[in-house]
Formats: sequence, C-alpha cells, structure tokens
Amino acid sequence: MAVGSTMHDVARIAGVSVKTVSNVVNDYPHVSPGTRSRVLQAIEQLDYRPNLSARGLRSGRTGVIGLAVPALRENYFAELADSIIREAETRGLGVLVEQTSGDRDAELRTVSGGRLRFMDGLLFSPVSLGQADVDALNVGFPLVLLGERIFDGPTDHVAMHNVSAARAAVEHLVSIGRRRIALIGAELDAGDEASSSTLRLRGYRQALERAGIPLDPALVRPSAHWSRTAGAAATRQLLQESVPFDAIFTLNDTLGLGALRALGEAGISVPEQVALVGFDNIDEAQYSVPSLTSVDPGREQIAALAVEMLVERINEKGEPRPPRTVQPEFRIVRRESTGFSDES
Repeated sequence: MAVGSTMHDVARIAGVSVKTVSNVVNDYPHVSPGTRSRVLQAIEQLDYRPNLSARGLRSGRTGVIGLAVPALRENYFAELADSIIREAETRGLGVLVEQTSGDRDAELRTVSGGRLRFMDGLLFSPVSLGQADVDALNVGFPLVLLGERIFDGPTDHVAMHNVSAARAAVEHLVSIGRRRIALIGAELDAGDEASSSTLRLRGYRQALERAGIPLDPALVRPSAHWSRTAGAAATRQLLQESVPFDAIFTLNDTLGLGALRALGEAGISVPEQVALVGFDNIDEAQYSVPSLTSVDPGREQIAALAVEMLVERINEKGEPRPPRTVQPEFRIVRRESTGFSDES
C-alpha cells in the first residue's frame, strides 16, 4: 500500500495520462476495457482513493454512498432508490446507484470492485447471491444488506416481514369470504432457500392452513419475472385451464397490475367476481382501475433505517458493534380491488 498516493502516481503505474485516470475515476464510458482495467489495477495496487470534495480533503471521505439494486425498471426498486436518495440528502450525502440486473457475477463485483473506493459505504440488495455466499459479505467497508437472500451474515440487514405480511394479505381475502385464492409469483417446489417468493409463499400456505382451506397446487403459478406481462400471462392461463378461483394474491404489485388487465380483458369484475391483493404498495397501485389493495412493507422506513445504519457504520469508532437485523412494520392498504378504500 502506498501512503498518500495521487492521481499522478496511478497514471504513472498504469502508463496512461492523468486525464485518462480521471475519466476512469468518473466512470466515463469512452475508455477502452484494457485501459480501464490497467487503471483500476493501479488504483488497487496503490490503494488510491480520490478526494471528491472539500469534505473529502478534510476527512478522507467522499460524501457518497452506493446503492446496488437488481433492476431500476421494477417499480419497487425505483421507488426505494428515490426514498434512499431523499433520505441521504438530508444527511448531506450523494448516492451512486448501480443496477446489477440480478446477475451473480455483477453482484459479486459490487462488493469487491474498484468503484467501492469512491464511496463511504454501500447499501446492497442481491437476488442471485444466496445463503451459501454469506462469506462474500465479509468485507472491509461499511455495508448494509437489503432484502431476503442472506440472513445471519456479518453485516447489518434491513429485511421485510415477508411471511407474516403475506399471511395477513391472504387472511384479508379470507375475511371477505374468498376460498379459492390463487397465488402468482412462486412455485411450490422452489426449495427452502430464503427469497421473497419462498417466504411469501410460506405466508400464503400458513393463511390457508389457519382458515382450514386445503392447498390446491393448481392455484399456485410460478413466474420467472415479476412483471405485468407475467402477471397477465399467469391469469390468462388460469382462465384458459378453467381453474376456479375467486381471488388472487400476487407476490408484487406489478404482477397484480398484469392480473388486473387480464381479468378486465376476460370481462371478469373486480372485486365482485375475483378479489385481488398485491405486495409492495407501489405508487401506481392507487391509480389503477380499480385501485389495487396491497401490502405496504414499510418502504420509507426501510430507506430511513438503511441509511441511518450505514451512516452509523461509516462514523463508527472503536470496537464495531455486532451485526443488526431490523424489519419495519407492514400494513395492508385496502383499496377497491377487495371492496375497500382506506384512502378515501
């Protein structure tokens, strides 16, 4: 490790100009892969950390935190990013957002790559890494885990009440007299590894068992992608196969919006013939026709807690405290798709 390394030192080791080093540091796209690789290797060798602000000059910090999510095209992650950015701004922090596309190699690079040198800490929501990858989180920088893929790891973790929230969603459908409740977004034989789908499926099964309703495998429909297209396709398949159902629980709201479209195309009235509940309480849910009843998992609280915990780790002095796991409270937001309107 070279103490007090400069951009000129990086340029000399990499055999490039200072301008090229600056382009790599600022992640400009017009740098060849080979040149970028040499610069990043030099940065790694010298343990170079750029001073991005006056604050950085004084404290050695960048004033920037990272947020890595699977897909910004998904409403939940886009809205979560917005909440985190606003929360970080209240603390004078910028946010560098990275999209991993749910790719395993990209997720591993997220917790080991050169960009980490430009951040004070990272909020990380993996979907391809699992419990077997827990050691990948044993890193030398502040890290807070988001989501349901890895539990009991070496980092702070902000998770959801997936099981109990899903159970409450299905119990809401049972409370309005529904007995043939389809589920879209999971498969029955997915295994025991933690994920949003397996945990929410567990809540669905618990609700049926508590209500004395037998589980019908024909009502459980998997989906590789939690999208409107997938939700519509699964609902059309249920209709084409003449599977009787009087309610649908979709494992996120975008699946629910697709299901709502397919039901409308088939001339099925919601909620009179089929009631519908989603999960995530994205902004769009209150503007669909009919508006979509949904589980609000506490997105604003998730953002606030995640940023707060990360800042605490960044500012930590002395012996670090043990890893913490927190789960914000959820609520069922009842809307027109189950015959209610909590927001009127």
